[in-house]
Formats: sequence, C-alpha cells, structure tokens
Amino acid sequence: MDFIVKGTLEAVKALYNADLKEADINLQETRKEFAGEVTVVTFPLTRVSKKSPEQTGNDIGEYLKSQLAEVADYNVIKGFLNISLTSEYLINDFRTHISAGTYGVFAPNGKKVMVEYSSPNTNKPLHLGHIRNNLLGYSVSKILEASGYEVIKANLVNDRGIHICKSMLAWKKFGEGETPQSSGLKGDHLVGKYYVIFDKEYKKQIDELKAAGQTEDEAKKNAPLIREAQQMLQQWEAGEPEVIELWKKMNGWVYEGFDVTYKKLGVSFDKYYYESGTYLLGKDIIDEGLEKGVFFRKEDNSVWIDLTADGLDEKLVLRGDGTSVYITQDLGTAQLKYNDFSMDESIYVVGNEQDYHFKVLFLILNKLGKSWARGLYHLSYGMVDLPSGKMKSREGTVVDADDLIAEMVETAKQRTEELGKVEGLSEDEKDRLYRMIGLGALKYFLLKVEPKKRLLFDPNESIDFQGHTGPFIQYTHARIRSVLNKAGGDPETFGEVSELSGTERELILALSRYPAVLEASAKEYSPAQLANYAYELAKLYNKFYHEEPILKVEEANLRNFRLKLSSVTGVIVRRSMELLGIEVPERM
Repeated sequence: MDFIVKGTLEAVKALYNADLKEADINLQETRKEFAGEVTVVTFPLTRVSKKSPEQTGNDIGEYLKSQLAEVADYNVIKGFLNISLTSEYLINDFRTHISAGTYGVFAPNGKKVMVEYSSPNTNKPLHLGHIRNNLLGYSVSKILEASGYEVIKANLVNDRGIHICKSMLAWKKFGEGETPQSSGLKGDHLVGKYYVIFDKEYKKQIDELKAAGQTEDEAKKNAPLIREAQQMLQQWEAGEPEVIELWKKMNGWVYEGFDVTYKKLGVSFDKYYYESGTYLLGKDIIDEGLEKGVFFRKEDNSVWIDLTADGLDEKLVLRGDGTSVYITQDLGTAQLKYNDFSMDESIYVVGNEQDYHFKVLFLILNKLGKSWARGLYHLSYGMVDLPSGKMKSREGTVVDADDLIAEMVETAKQRTEELGKVEGLSEDEKDRLYRMIGLGALKYFLLKVEPKKRLLFDPNESIDFQGHTGPFIQYTHARIRSVLNKAGGDPETFGEVSELSGTERELILALSRYPAVLEASAKEYSPAQLANYAYELAKLYNKFYHEEPILKVEEANLRNFRLKLSSVTGVIVRRSMELLGIEVPERM
C-alpha cells in the first residue's frame, strides 16, 4: 500500500506543513470489527498536527478521499484512521498480479544461506523431537529459497563419542551377530535397541556396586561396562582397525534407516557433515585464538576463554590432554562450512536446551575476528510433548518417528473413510491420500506454532477436517479443484466486474498479503506465519464458497471472475503448503 503511505506524507505536508519520512507512517490491517481494509495509526502524527489523534485522522482521511482515486471512504476510531478502498482498485490490482504472475514470486537476491538441521545421533532412531527439527529446517529452507536466496540444506551427523560406543559395545557383547536383515528391524532401530540394552545393563552394574558399598558416583565411574565403553572410545580415536570396522558397519545400518525416515517425512539435504570428520578441525582455531590473545592456557594445559565481561563465564575450549570438547568441534565445523560455501547467513536449527552453547559459539567466533560470524543464527525451538508427558530416550520410551508416522497415516485412513471422502478412488489413490493427510496433519500441527514455543502434540486433534489443521486446508484445496473441474478447468478469461461483494473483497485482500507474509516468514525464519496465513485463506475461501454462488451464476463475466478468484486461491494455498513441506490433494 505504498500509495497510502505517500498520500499520507503529502497530506501531512499540505495540512501541517511538515516533512516526514516513510518510516514515520505506520500502516496496519484494519481490524475485522471495523469498516475498511488498511489503517493509518495517527498517534505518532499528532506531534506535527498539534491536534488530537481523532482530529488528525479526520483531516488526513478527508484529504486522502479527495486526492486518491483508490480511496472510497474512511472512518476514525480513536487514533486509527480506517480506509476503505474502491472495488475498482482491488479488481485492477488483482488482475495486474494475475497477468504478471507476481503473487509471491521473488527474484534471486544474490544471497546464499545454509540451513543446518536434523543433526541426529547414530546411536538411536529419530523421534518426535527430531521430526519438529527436520520439518522446521526443511520448511525454512523452502521459504528462504522462495524468497530469492540460494539455499544449502546441511546435516551435521553426530557419529562419534561415548554414546556411539555404548551401542557398539552392547551389540558386541549381547548381539550374537544380529543384523537388520536377520532381525527384520530398520538399522537405526536395531542400533537403538542396543543403546537401551547398554543402559539397562549399566544400571544393573551400578546397583550391584552400590550394594557392595560404593557411592552412586563411584559406582557410575567404576561399572565395568562404562569403563569398557571409554576404552572403546580411546581405541576408536587411536584408529584401532577392529573398532573402526564395527563403527562403520553399525553406522551404515543407521544411515540406511535414517534415509527411509527422511523419505517418509519428505525432507532432504544437499550436504552432509560428520562429527568424526570435523572434531579435530577446531584445534587450529584454538591455536589461532591463543596467538591473538582471545584464549588463555591454564596450568593444567587446558585452554579457556574468559567471557565474564560479556555477562557469561569462563568457557573451556580444549582439555588439558589436548582432546576437543563440543565447542572446539563446532568452531572448526563453522569454519569448514564457510570455507566450503562462503554463505552470507548460516542458520542452526537446534533445540532451546543449546541456547547458551550457541551464544558462546557465536561470541567466540566474533572475538576471533571472523567477519562471517555476523551471519550466524540459532533457530531455537521448544520441546514437543505428547498428552502422556515428556519423551525419554534412555529408558526406551522414545516416541519413535516411524511409529508416529505410521499411526498418523492409519488415523487419517480411519477418519477419511468415516467421512466418506474416498468415493471413486482406486486403492493406490486411497493409500496416497491417507499418507498425504496423515503427514499433512503432523507437519501442519508442528509448524503452525512459533518455533520458540514448547508445544503439546495431540495426534487425534491434528486430524480434524473442520479445525485449525492441515487436513482442513487440504480439503479446501480439493474443494477448489472440484469447483474448477466441474467448470471445465481453470477459466481462460478474467471476467470483468465493476463491484465486489464483502467476501470477494476479503479474499482479494488476503491473496494480496501473500508476498508480505512470505517475506516476513523468511525474515523471521518462521513457518508458523505462513502456516497460519494458509489457514486464514482457506477459511475465507470456504466463507466465499458458501456465501457466493460460483457455478450457478448465469452472468458469464461474474462466473469467470469467481472461478478465477477460486483458481488463484487454490494456487496460493498449494504454494503455501508446499513451502511447509505439505502436499495437497486434487480431490477428496
């Protein structure tokens, strides 16, 4: 609405002989209970008008109505000037966007961004928390790409460390040669099974040592299993061939299992990094920091950074024996990623339990003088709970991603058949529809909430064809396609009309907001904004569908106009959902 901003600036100049800047004009969408489409906030303008907000609004409203052909009328509610636009303006704006194909189409902006997400451990399968991570990362990647960025989707796999050795040791001691093929288990599930077995056997040993008189801390350190796991880690770091071979074999099983789950979720990656290949890289950066005086060495030879002046504390960056800690590895990996791609921005999609870690990481890189560190961002997200409570992985009670996906598809099948929405579909088409609805419900429910918020995921609530859900939006798209198919396809002509009904105005205005919503979603790395927009657009279309006849209209121009309005709405619903990683059906 640039013309409203410019018109308001001209009004302020003409009425009050004052020069303001565009940034001084605050526009908002008019609240639904008031007449109008766009609102000028007049409170900030009283400093130049020297009048009350209401008087200022009336002055400017009268000026705009007399000077701008696009303005039909106005009303003032306290400090808010609500402007009603003419039908002619809205129709022409809609037609212009359609003919140019510019609804939310952004040209390349010349910027490159990496989005790192998933980041699984190779000692267990993906779970519900990983699902939120993957869906967030993938959707943010798609949104940024649609907004003109060149995007690299990266996955940093945690494939080394004591937790990996726990699964390896348990399989070696208790596995009896079991494989994914012999057990019928996905590779990640098989390895996760032995991680759980390790934990159970370890607890048994701790209890035995405590019964023999040791304290709990002593028992945890002295239990034979943990000592063997630590020894195996040392052997791995020393390159012991037998240990390396076992590590490669079990990780191979896990990667095959992960790939199946990623495919089910519909997410993908352009680049994989592995901690086994990056954990030593940070040592060069530590040496660089010591030379620059950013780090200091203590008497035990360990290396630290003092961040107390920044409101934090002292942070260990290298152990006294020269081995790396997580921050060492992440410093090296950050440098490697930049060396590989020279991106302008790098986004880490990681849970909010790592907020402090990333604050420290980014601060250190800035102190080291890495100019690219300004482009680093931690997309922090909250935990996902189920109605039954918080997930726990070590007890083997994790909400497995594959099981949850299967449950969602089965629930979608039951709900869809109950509602009779599968008539005329083949068995293959039904199966595809059930998967589309089940995954759409899961994805939408997790993405409609702002990332930073912790959320309670209710599988049953998520599959509701009438609620604030993915299936409701999917059904709306199918309804639009049904209307267009009954009309013989998308209309070739625009359909000339001179006036708009209330719901037509609402729908056109909602469509016009799509580029701004997409831009805001990209700027704030928030799929939630786009998800909620898609829902509001679907709701508006259903209101339009019920209030305004479409196929039964005899007047050809009006019929074609409403078909074109339906067609464009369908396109924007589909685009919005695609950017969330959600498919929409052609029919239901």
